[in-house]
Amino acid sequence: MADADLGRGLLEYLRGHLGEPSLEFAEPPTRISGGFDTQIFGFRLWGAPEAYAGPLILRMLGAQDPGARALREAVTQNTVASLGYPAPRALLTSADQSVLGGAFLIMERLPGGPLTKAGLFNVRRILLDMQLRLHALDADTLLQALAREDLASVAAGGPSLSWETMTIDGHLARLEQRVAGGLAGLRGAIAWLLAHRPPEPKRRVICHGDFHPQNILVSGGVATGVIDWPNTIIADPAYDVASTKTILGVTPVEVLGLPTTLRWIVAALLPGMVKRHVKGYQQQRALAPAALAYYEALCCMRQLVRTAENRLRAQPGTLNSLDASSFGEAMAARFTAITNVAPTLPSIKT
Repeated sequence: MADADLGRGLLEYLRGHLGEPSLEFAEPPTRISGGFDTQIFGFRLWGAPEAYAGPLILRMLGAQDPGARALREAVTQNTVASLGYPAPRALLTSADQSVLGGAFLIMERLPGGPLTKAGLFNVRRILLDMQLRLHALDADTLLQALAREDLASVAAGGPSLSWETMTIDGHLARLEQRVAGGLAGLRGAIAWLLAHRPPEPKRRVICHGDFHPQNILVSGGVATGVIDWPNTIIADPAYDVASTKTILGVTPVEVLGLPTTLRWIVAALLPGMVKRHVKGYQQQRALAPAALAYYEALCCMRQLVRTAENRLRAQPGTLNSLDASSFGEAMAARFTAITNVAPTLPSIKT
């Protein structure tokens, strides 16, 4: 959908949903750089109810994403925000892809910019502090909220939130199902993960699952919020630390959106930053080395499945920059280093 058509569709939908036929844009939807599988727009409304009067974000999911994902994101963000954690509150969620071409969320826009622009010392300090703060929240509160919203959605004729996928059991089952759907090169990898699960931790926590500096907003050296919650899972805290370690340690610098002149500096600094982050976390909360390694392999597997699916799905020349890069192969190499199992990815269509 073209941006102008999306704006008209959004305004028409909001006029009906909010019961405000005279509603207009004070600032029309403008694209904001964001994830590789979503479209993100900033906008403001004129003549809207008070809750919608401030700066807003439209987060559009791809047509391949089920509406349940948007519903889970909304419940997750609102629950952690209610627990005092700085996450943007979702004001409206729609699983109906016919409105804008995909499920979507409308949420408050938090102030600040990415943590990557806050200086190296602030990056290390805030990244660690915000991850520890998240893991201190009550995970059962989120599970209970998801279960309630699941019942309410189904009772209203909407989709199930499929919130069980937000546990390690459900996550592994979903990955196994996706691999069985035609990802032959990943069958050995999923078999290894199923055979080598570590024991359950004494306490599960809310894991963001994509916790890195681009997803943390700061202003004046203070964190104002954490964004991008679709990969949230209730698990061993080692899972989240492993995810951060994998993202920072394996993602090629060329896909980070950095100026060319800075890439070699970042590439040189990242290994030390990763080690200090893991060490700093372990000084506050013990992590079993075997569990950390296993969850790093699992985080690699999540990326391998997504990359393989996107490469198979995309038409020649349409693959996003992340999956067209060496990212997938780097994840496969890291998985092999941990497990001695060598996954293979589909080639990129040209």
